[in-house]
Amino acid sequence: MSKENIILDKSFLLAKSVILFHVSFSKKHPLLYDISRQLLQSGTSVGANIEEATGAYSRKEFSSKLSISFKEIRETIYWIKLIKGTTLEKDDNLDVLMDIALEVKKILSSILLTIKQNNS
Repeated sequence: MSKENIILDKSFLLAKSVILFHVSFSKKHPLLYDISRQLLQSGTSVGANIEEATGAYSRKEFSSKLSISFKEIRETIYWIKLIKGTTLEKDDNLDVLMDIALEVKKILSSILLTIKQNNS
């Protein structure tokens, strides 16, 4: 992990945490496998698009990839809320996932706002 890029680090932590959650959760709740799979896809996509943004050829491509990551983090938060709302037992792992996801969303939001202000 990078020491210089907090969004890369946090999005990697999110992806890793989502993967570990999915493996455990899908065994305990096989009927919610599809929902957990959706979380897996969106939660790992956030970091992948941020990683692509770091290799962008232009500011427009950079902004576009980060915008996709922002949409993916919003979707990730939705799936976490849905899982929390459809399971009876409290799962501390979901609270940890939500905390990480909200932190990633806040950082992405700040970066995108800065990009928008610099383009104005």
